[in-house]
Amino acid sequence: MIRKIVRSILFSAALLVSLAVVATAQDARICSAPGLAGDWGYTSTGAFTFPTGAVPFALVGRLTFDAAGNFSGAQNSSTGGQVGQETIKGTTTVNPDGTGTLNVNVYNQSGTLLSTSVLAFVIVDNGREVDGIFTSQTLADGRNGPTVATLTAKRQFPRSGQ
Repeated sequence: MIRKIVRSILFSAALLVSLAVVATAQDARICSAPGLAGDWGYTSTGAFTFPTGAVPFALVGRLTFDAAGNFSGAQNSSTGGQVGQETIKGTTTVNPDGTGTLNVNVYNQSGTLLSTSVLAFVIVDNGREVDGIFTSQTLADGRNGPTVATLTAKRQFPRSGQ
């Protein structure tokens, strides 16, 4: 009888360890640059703050990430009521805990750099969504515009099994 109890306890412990290893492996796949690879749609709203006052903006766009941590895409923007289409290029760093940083360059239709931004983000919903916040914004002329803005991105075409 005691042997059966000990076997049951050992089996249960082995099962729990196995499940923990599988969960950690899944987190490692999701919380990495290759885990972000694919197509994402996003929205962002907020305001740039300048000495002359706050300028509200809204963005909607699409990004494609590669497994090396590079991304590119396009967005439609409205900044202070001025609507435009822009191209996005940049890099990402993903930490094992699912947080990370986006370094974003925004270009107008003729290819002129408009601004660079840095965003902090966290991967949520088992790798299907990313929530972020702007941590810095620099215009092409070198002016820093403090920014109060958030971003939400969702995977457009989930990988198989998600």
